[in-house]
Amino acid sequence: MKYRTLGDSGLEVSALGLGCMGLSFGYGTALDKQEAINLIRAAVEKGITFFDSAEAYGPFTNEEMLGEALAPFREKVIIATKFGFIDGNAQAGTDSRPAHIRDVAEASLRRLKTDYIDLFYQHRVDPNVPIEDVAGTVKDLIQEGKVRHFGMSEAGVNTIRRAHAVQRVTAVQSEYSMWWRRPEEELLPVLEELGIGFVPFSPLGRGFLTGTIDKDTKFGSSDFRNIVPRFTPEALEANQSLIELLRNMAAQKNATPAQVALSWILARKPWIVPIPGTTKLSRLDENIGSIDLELSRQDIFDINTALHQIKIVGDRYPEAMEKRTGI
Repeated sequence: MKYRTLGDSGLEVSALGLGCMGLSFGYGTALDKQEAINLIRAAVEKGITFFDSAEAYGPFTNEEMLGEALAPFREKVIIATKFGFIDGNAQAGTDSRPAHIRDVAEASLRRLKTDYIDLFYQHRVDPNVPIEDVAGTVKDLIQEGKVRHFGMSEAGVNTIRRAHAVQRVTAVQSEYSMWWRRPEEELLPVLEELGIGFVPFSPLGRGFLTGTIDKDTKFGSSDFRNIVPRFTPEALEANQSLIELLRNMAAQKNATPAQVALSWILARKPWIVPIPGTTKLSRLDENIGSIDLELSRQDIFDINTALHQIKIVGDRYPEAMEKRTGI
């Protein structure tokens, strides 16, 4: 395993983290609890030290499962979780009032079976609470030893600057992959300027960039991809040109499309740590293999040149979900 530091924070994590949401939430039937625990512990054995959860994943069940799985390894791992929704429900709206942040921290500590949260993210910016109040509350929690680092998810650059002026932001989490590159426009330059790490979620495009999903793919009834515009049969068929790009590069490198997609992200900046999720040990091994896949400057240039010529079809979320989802 290789390791990276999130910005200038000094927080060192494995070069690849594990996004735990899909083990119990969002992508159809939840994995059996013991199977999920076994997968998490296998990830630890393989060198992964960075695990991402949230009270909203379930709600609550994901943190409980992660806490049980990591209890034997607590001092060896970095646990990230999140606050910011009413009753931990992403559908109910945001709540980052200072008193609520404190309540969530205490509840998360109990569920995670730990005395401290390594990285505490605001899950979504709350338009009703000044970000200075949010950052100040997390600063107090850090001073009390209950939290070690402050993070933000899907926040705009001006909001990040304001928060960072009150309490150092260690990491920002946002969606980023070959088929969602908007963070390159404003976010990545500001994070580099401020010395903040970047944690891309959905780095494999919710599974699409693995090359295993096409227009005929059927998702379970509770899988949220059923309502995502980018996963309509028409969009999936139109976006296959991106998969062909990945397959061609993978063939040259004796790798898989998923490994190329992750290696491309890892090559962007040394302070970027993607957190792909999976429910399968074989996919876990495949994802870890991306860390040792070397893409040359020419490879990156060729990929980026091709990406600029590919028009991605379909929005990443339904319009109503864009601002309030915790996924």
